[in-house]
Amino acid sequence: MAEKLSYHQELTIKYTLQLREVLKTLPSFAKDYFRAIEPTTSAKTRISYAYDLRVFFNFLKECNPTYRKYSMEQFTPTDLDRIQAVDIEEYMEYLKVYKDEKGDIQTNTEKGLARKMSALRSFYAYYFKRQVIKTNPTLLVDMPKLHDKAIIRLDADEVAELLDFVENAGNTLTGQALTYYNKTKDRDLAILTLLLGTGIRVSECVGLNISDVDFKNNGITVTRKGGSQMVVYFGDEVEAALMNYLEVVRNNTTPLPSAEDALFLSTRRTRMGVQAIQNMVKKYAKQVTPNKKITPHKLRSTYGTSLYKETGDIYLVADVLGHKDINTTRKHYAAIDDERRRKAANIVKLRED
Repeated sequence: MAEKLSYHQELTIKYTLQLREVLKTLPSFAKDYFRAIEPTTSAKTRISYAYDLRVFFNFLKECNPTYRKYSMEQFTPTDLDRIQAVDIEEYMEYLKVYKDEKGDIQTNTEKGLARKMSALRSFYAYYFKRQVIKTNPTLLVDMPKLHDKAIIRLDADEVAELLDFVENAGNTLTGQALTYYNKTKDRDLAILTLLLGTGIRVSECVGLNISDVDFKNNGITVTRKGGSQMVVYFGDEVEAALMNYLEVVRNNTTPLPSAEDALFLSTRRTRMGVQAIQNMVKKYAKQVTPNKKITPHKLRSTYGTSLYKETGDIYLVADVLGHKDINTTRKHYAAIDDERRRKAANIVKLRED
């Protein structure tokens, strides 16, 4: 009997098959690049890069007179050598607003621009390093500057208010809305408590199986970015919410064959997906904090902020959140202690009393 695949293995297979289809719409020589980066990148990263590079070649066909009549099969590495820095700058300008292959308008923020440029730089670097091309114009163009944004997170009273609202929202509902709420209340409360109490990513939450939960040590085994596994520990509130969900809902539900091991189930008895959790968080948060756009990632930020404030240990926060680079953690959490800022306002005296 074949060994059952984990959720993350199934996802990797899905992205790999997707990539093979997208590669058919790229120049044939691009396959060498994707084969080379396979050991050091995730399947999700590769499929994202493939889509981004397809935008670049479509840009050349659309905006560069030399390639207006080209088909994808006609592009060769030699064409990469013909591209100059000014062409890359034009591409960056193009990315801000363009029409995709379906004719839909697409836009990119600083983050989107940076990702697409990162894909192109990596693509060029591969052929330049192997001396397939003689020039690398992407190195002559500055990468888009990423401006720091204010971190949106829930304050302590808002966290309590959100959980209280999920517990008591049924008091204001009737009919089908009340029926659906009663069906999903314990599950939703368990998910929100878990996200707020551990800081795990929504993808990590979706991938959890029942066997990943260890109540003896109060830990969950999560699969991090890149496929590595780690035990994340949880407190009494998370334990209570998870146990209640398992006893009241999960243990009394027969999942479909594809979701037999899944911890969190949809109302259709399949493994709950990333978008479903995103929509659920948005639905409840909108009622409690209408002026804050709260997503699962913002709940992760809320946990990271609280942990940093309580411990002052940026390395602990990085470890628990699964950040590979401490600078990522420092950037997001080390400079947001509002209480210290408020205190700082009164430390420097301009005139003695």
